[in-house]
Amino acid sequence: MNNNIEENLDLEDELFEHYRFEVPKGQAFLRIDKYLMYLIPNATRNKIQNAATNGNIFVNDIPVKSNYKVKPLDVITVMLSHPPFENHILPEDIPLNIVYEDDALLLINKEPGMVVHPGHGNYTGTLVNALAHHFDNLPMNSSERPGLVHRIDKDTSGLLVVAKTEAAMTHLAKQFEAKTTEREYIALVWGNVVADSGTIEGNLARHLKDRMQMAVFDDPEIGKPAITHYKVLERFGYVTLISCKLETGRTHQIRAHMKHIGHPLFNDERYGGHLILKGTTFTKYKQFIENCFKALPRQALHAKTLGFVHPNTGEMMRFDTELPQDFKDCIEKWQNYVKSHNVEDEM
Repeated sequence: MNNNIEENLDLEDELFEHYRFEVPKGQAFLRIDKYLMYLIPNATRNKIQNAATNGNIFVNDIPVKSNYKVKPLDVITVMLSHPPFENHILPEDIPLNIVYEDDALLLINKEPGMVVHPGHGNYTGTLVNALAHHFDNLPMNSSERPGLVHRIDKDTSGLLVVAKTEAAMTHLAKQFEAKTTEREYIALVWGNVVADSGTIEGNLARHLKDRMQMAVFDDPEIGKPAITHYKVLERFGYVTLISCKLETGRTHQIRAHMKHIGHPLFNDERYGGHLILKGTTFTKYKQFIENCFKALPRQALHAKTLGFVHPNTGEMMRFDTELPQDFKDCIEKWQNYVKSHNVEDEM
């Protein structure tokens, strides 16, 4: 199985505790990679060093490198991107919005709020649970998740391709790796995006203080390269509707990149977009934003377009979806607001 499938799936992981150790009082200073070798079953020093490089080893809740020397009473946690025992999949009769299907693959328009695969706190009710019910013998990827070649966040709506054969999974994974797929998202972001179009480049890695967020780093040795191209679709003064095309598919790429340039996604709680970041201090405006949040109770992000070469026929296939109703309702509210208010004067 192509290991790069892991990268393609890198779109919603949190970190989950697998091991926790408290260093005893009498422990002499010792490199953490050596220390953990004797405590974790079947762990090699190389695996531990890789875990540290990937930011998965914490001492007193701070990520450390493999040369960190443990001290008495240090609390060491090893965090991985999948929860323990997540691979037990219970088939569930959950309806799927299938927009295309053939012998090799299927396209699903995922509803907002659906988790893609089982994880901490979400062992049932996921897309994978639904796939296990509706399809037999889907190929497993390197994380033992049937059919998945890529994924999108729980509260992001839109298109996902699922492989039905080993050959299709390998072929599709290579396309994601080579950045030849077409992926366009629609996002509503805070603030007036001044440039009509632009490109955001910056390595993404887990935030040093908040491991639930991704952040942009200038150091090329930190994180993975990420490139997002954006274009303004409609302006509402205090927020902007944009299209984002991805060259890479990193964890929270659009969410982190847009926050990095000062435009967090509207109602994106994890990245601060659930606060009123732009606008007036009027009570009526605050009520208007709260009504928008109620209409769209999630980050304003939709995977609109997905294009790829069919693994069997070699044909270029391109699929589009409409914005879901909650997203449309929120945009309509902003359109009406702009019609009834002189936003330029308010700004």
